[in-house]
Amino acid sequence: MDSMFDTLLQLPLFQGLAQEDFTNILAKVKLHFTKHKKGEILVQAGTPCTRLIFILKGRISATTPATDGSFLFTEQYEAPYLLEPYSMFGMNTDYVATYTALDEVHSINISKSFVMNELAQYEIFRLNYINIISNRAQTLQRRLWCTNEGDLQNRIVHFISNLAERPSGKKSLKIKMEELARIVNDTRLNVSKVLNALQDKDLVELHRGEIVVHRLENLLG
Repeated sequence: MDSMFDTLLQLPLFQGLAQEDFTNILAKVKLHFTKHKKGEILVQAGTPCTRLIFILKGRISATTPATDGSFLFTEQYEAPYLLEPYSMFGMNTDYVATYTALDEVHSINISKSFVMNELAQYEIFRLNYINIISNRAQTLQRRLWCTNEGDLQNRIVHFISNLAERPSGKKSLKIKMEELARIVNDTRLNVSKVLNALQDKDLVELHRGEIVVHRLENLLG
């Protein structure tokens, strides 16, 4: 139990919270502890975000569909991790990604009502939450103003990296070659040549309708 609480304290939402305050919180909240088997879906994209879900142990994948359904982008996270705290409030309060256990995963969830009625009373929690939302908004805003110039390889790498929540680790892009060619404004043949050249350098791995990047940081170079 102590190690579970230690893991929770590592999450950005609780960092800086006094031990006494954290103990008081845990005395009030009803923690829903769940174990998930490998391959089990924790959250489906499009379902309402009515709770904070903390991943305490294990690895998960997050698969986000394009708004028009033309491609799927997947990345992986390891515990400790908090699922989409930015989806709990705003105009759209549904999860944007589907989260799947890659091995045995332990999670805890806290209801939205408890977040609003109890956790929000602690200033450090409010500041942590605001910082998480603000940092993400600023990151996305910078990406909007980042020009997508250069040769075809740069445009492909830019497109993949722009989809990633984190600029490192394993990523997977399921997309038709014709669709990728349309996005990067080039021909299917040229896109295929660039991707095969990247594969020859062990920067990507190509499958039918899928591009796997084992380490995005290497692709970004």
